[in-house]
Amino acid sequence: MKSAKYKFQKTVVINVVGLSQSILSDYTPFMKAYLKKRNTVCIKPMLPAVTTSVQSTYLTGKWPNQHGIVGNGWYDRVESEIKFWKQSNHLVDGEKIWERAKKIDPSFTCAKMFWWYNMYSSVDYSVTPRPQYHADGVKAPDCYSNPPELREELQKKLGQFPLFHFWGPNANIKSTKWIKDATLYVDQKYNPTLSLVYLPHLDYGLQKYGNDTLKLKKELLELDQVVKELITHYEDQKTKVVILSEYGISKVTTPIHINRILRENHFLEVRKERWYEHLDPGASKAFSVSDHQLAHIYCHDESVVQSVKKIAKQIPGVDLVLDKKEQKRFQLNHNRSGDLVLVAKDGFWFSYYYWLDDKYAPDYARLVDIHRKPGYDPAELFLDPKKKMAKLRVMMTLLRKKLGFRYLMDFIPLDATLVQGSHGRVPKNQDFYPILSTEIPLPKKEISAIKVYDFIWDQMTAKI
Repeated sequence: MKSAKYKFQKTVVINVVGLSQSILSDYTPFMKAYLKKRNTVCIKPMLPAVTTSVQSTYLTGKWPNQHGIVGNGWYDRVESEIKFWKQSNHLVDGEKIWERAKKIDPSFTCAKMFWWYNMYSSVDYSVTPRPQYHADGVKAPDCYSNPPELREELQKKLGQFPLFHFWGPNANIKSTKWIKDATLYVDQKYNPTLSLVYLPHLDYGLQKYGNDTLKLKKELLELDQVVKELITHYEDQKTKVVILSEYGISKVTTPIHINRILRENHFLEVRKERWYEHLDPGASKAFSVSDHQLAHIYCHDESVVQSVKKIAKQIPGVDLVLDKKEQKRFQLNHNRSGDLVLVAKDGFWFSYYYWLDDKYAPDYARLVDIHRKPGYDPAELFLDPKKKMAKLRVMMTLLRKKLGFRYLMDFIPLDATLVQGSHGRVPKNQDFYPILSTEIPLPKKEISAIKVYDFIWDQMTAKI
């Protein structure tokens, strides 16, 4: 039997973070009308429904127990360190969709614009956030690119990548617009066969306000315009357009401080430095790497797993407690996954907090510091409401920065109840499922996340 031959069609995959039926409204007139006239289907969320895991599944056609990305972060048992938001593409096991295409047609090229695990990737063109960390402690906005000179070209044309508008209390449409403009530049200069574009804007408002479309009116209108500009450009270029999202974000009201519970039950250890307490994972019998609505609990040895499991099952707000054997049902069993994986109930999510008194919270808890925190912290989207004139104080701190003085941007609250939206579990309501939209026919019923790879492949190929 002869193997199929393909002719590749120029294709763009636009990843609209947080896009689900729940947010399509009068404030998204373009997207609402565009999706209505196309083939659109819901994607049943996978576990975990978080950025890096879902993207890795979409691009490899494999589940987390195969590609190894069990969350946005995990515990390295050899180095005894929790690692979050790493960037090397070598962490993702399995052949990627562009690698498969290049084997068939060596002239095939791919641009990866801000999708995760974008450093040292085998794509031809890539841009991803990469701050500069100076010796004096300053974190300066910047990005990383391949080829290297692309970074300088983009920042000369578009201005410095707006890192502090990409994440943190000041996150807004500026970063998404910059990504859009950079994508158009790369497309016009290199004309890649496949472009992967990441638009993060909705992530911010949905986690701050939940799915209240009235409060999100400004954000929805802004994003709708960006999507319109991108699609208009690509359709003018006769490019096949795929729209998708990784997850929908639903309303939450209650954080579960899982590490505090483990500490109170004498499983978690802290190390005191000055007046701060630091989680000491290597010395702990058990601790959690919390990631939105999932928590990976790592145990020092098997003797404590059942004890921790018994406690976890009694915690209000915990829906599932999965040991390694039970994780197989969700294709999540991997050497990086926790000995136990906890899934929150609807309306709940897991904080990383482990201190019992805020006066002992580590200094990084009040900063935007995604790499040092031993878990995901959506409170980084807020300014501390307890600090009077917080915005003015931020401006004064920025002035100190410009004058060359050392500074500490310690304005992040320690109140997890401020967070109104989250994701990670499989929502009960299909209105919060992610979406796939293509020009090719799609099933009428929901599809699994692993099938997204196949439909992207089918959209960009025509058998000959």
